[in-house]
Amino acid sequence: MERKWWHEKIAYQIYPKSFNDGNGDGIGDLRGIIEKLDYLKELGIDIVWISPIYQSPFVDQGYDISDYYKIAPEFGTMEEFDELLAEAKKRGIEIVMDLVINHCSYQHEWFQKALADPYGEYADYFYFEKGRNGGAPSNYRSYFGGSVWEPVPGTDLYYLHLFAKEQPDLNWNNPKMKEELFAMIRWWLEKGVAGFRIDAIINIKKDPNFPDFPADGPDGLASCTKMVEEVEGVGELLEELRQKAFDPYQAFTVAEVFNMREEELKEFVGENGHFSTMFDFSAHLLTGGEHGWYDAKPVKFSEWKKTVIESQLEVQNVGFLANIIENHDEPRGASTYLPEYAVNPRGIKMLAAVNILLRGLPFLYQGQEIGMRNCPMDSIEDYDDINTKDQYRTALEAGCTEEEALDACIRYSRDNARTPMQWSHEKEAGFTTGKPWLKVNPNYTEINVEDQLKDEDSVLHFYKKLIALRKSEAYRETLIFGRFVPAFEADEDVFAFYRESEGGDRVFIAANFGKEEKTLTLPEKRYTVLLTNDDSAPEGTLSTLENDGTLCLKSCGAIVLREEA
Repeated sequence: MERKWWHEKIAYQIYPKSFNDGNGDGIGDLRGIIEKLDYLKELGIDIVWISPIYQSPFVDQGYDISDYYKIAPEFGTMEEFDELLAEAKKRGIEIVMDLVINHCSYQHEWFQKALADPYGEYADYFYFEKGRNGGAPSNYRSYFGGSVWEPVPGTDLYYLHLFAKEQPDLNWNNPKMKEELFAMIRWWLEKGVAGFRIDAIINIKKDPNFPDFPADGPDGLASCTKMVEEVEGVGELLEELRQKAFDPYQAFTVAEVFNMREEELKEFVGENGHFSTMFDFSAHLLTGGEHGWYDAKPVKFSEWKKTVIESQLEVQNVGFLANIIENHDEPRGASTYLPEYAVNPRGIKMLAAVNILLRGLPFLYQGQEIGMRNCPMDSIEDYDDINTKDQYRTALEAGCTEEEALDACIRYSRDNARTPMQWSHEKEAGFTTGKPWLKVNPNYTEINVEDQLKDEDSVLHFYKKLIALRKSEAYRETLIFGRFVPAFEADEDVFAFYRESEGGDRVFIAANFGKEEKTLTLPEKRYTVLLTNDDSAPEGTLSTLENDGTLCLKSCGAIVLREEA
């Protein structure tokens, strides 16, 4: 595998609206990000992915772009963005933009021109189709619920939107439209961004016949994913995107891909693949219910472990994946992947050790480094997210009570990750001097950056130690490029694995997700303890290692060992 500059880095996602408010209007902004660059540098961050900051009506929190060349005034100015680029560069931090090119906003100039002339040039920038049998062109359900088809006023046409109706899908069969997108991408790369996180990119290929599929819900519709998964030829579009937009600038690209076929892994992230990397969503797929959030079951540790191991083994001879436990579209990892008894600093450190030391590019999400958790809301009115409100309606229509529907949202809403960053125990968590756009998690008085910076045993300091260990000269070859080798797979409560370098160096990582103490017998060799997750615990050391290779792990204990030659 050819080694790339980004292989050795640590990435961090910023959701700008909720990161840091620099002007006191209750909304995070570019000035706020600039103010925290030193914090990110000290944490060990090398790449910052910023969720959309383009001009937008914010129907879907900026993933509905009305002008790709402008900064939303809520976030600041282009001059401030240029300042952010320059200040980040001074600190050795690369900026990655969010790229949303499956769809745009209904307020985009192209779509407004299409509505004005539904049979003209710009209508072909989108999918304007005639209805069938007195109804919509097909029976697809959008990702946010309801039909993907919306009538075009004054015509017998419908336009396609796989997401909200305010997010019309772009027609990638149109060469002129594609070239306009490619030119826009090159413009941002010329400006100095290092690359892009690419949103919903697998959706760009459509079957122009829009065939119906058997209904899979009481609404008589079928998930639009069925069309996306069955259509052929997305690889050709992705290659064109890479060659015409990314390759001339050697751009770093990380893709959001949910519907890739298993045999396509090499095409996507192998040598000369469509993208530098893509997010590993294998664990995320365990969190959904059959019909919605309301019938989703808690993630079982055994299933999560099995899924992560399979994903690691599948990709390690192909390329690098981007490892995550949370992002702006998912609830908090600590509240999702840990059993209730482990949702505490020790348990969160344990999850961090496993996640950061897997093979791949670690992506942290803002607040993950201090162990932020899901935020309980008092009513559906407290939520802002369009998807959450749809899931609430779905739950009620399925017969759930209002309390049950709200409980599902409390567990799975995307707004769990979008509550403001908790900087201090001061009012509004130090996020703003004004009224925050979304409720601050009430636990900010106990969980915040300021307090954890003062506590050497905090989750934040543990993340710093993990990142420093991964980057250290002594262990980078093993922990970055080394193979992933699972261990103690039969133990239902333990997640353990080796990282092995080509030269034979081995680092062993073990974590006890169970309630009871675990004893593991390692090969009789000498070991050096590199890191444990809480040696200062009141009940004593969480992990002990005897000379005969007997390793004792208390509940929520994690340890990192170097196997000596």
